[in-house]
Amino acid sequence: MKLKLLGAFGAALMLAACGHSDDKGASTGNGAAQQSVSGVVPGSQADLVANVGDRVFFPFNSNNLTDDARATLNRQAEWLKRYPNVQVMVAGNCDDRGTEEYNIALGSRRANAARDYLVSLGVSPDRITTISYGKDRPIAEGDSEDAYAQNRNATTSVR
Repeated sequence: MKLKLLGAFGAALMLAACGHSDDKGASTGNGAAQQSVSGVVPGSQADLVANVGDRVFFPFNSNNLTDDARATLNRQAEWLKRYPNVQVMVAGNCDDRGTEEYNIALGSRRANAARDYLVSLGVSPDRITTISYGKDRPIAEGDSEDAYAQNRNATTSVR
């Protein structure tokens, strides 16, 4: 009798465990993304920002990649190779000095410099689009050199 009762209790526990899941946000199945322990989905924008870095910075009036920019782009290239189905957009940005036309052209050169470097590291150019926002999307407000430096960037985002 005790054995039957224990067996029935064990079966009930197993059924209850099968019908309940605390795995919020994670999914299973063919090609579905899995959340990491930290809650960041691998291959997502949050993953790129948290583990690689999504932007590189440029000197004043320049689209030349610095050593720091190359280091970040090296990490981005490795990350993109790890997630071959991810496509990105690189947006070139400028500080608010200069004309709108000049900054659109400079932002384009910055985005293309970042894209070209990623391609030189083996990332397919078909996976990367570029856009220039010129001075229209500042990330730092103000007229200080610190704000200007933050706004002279190329930002990579997952599409």
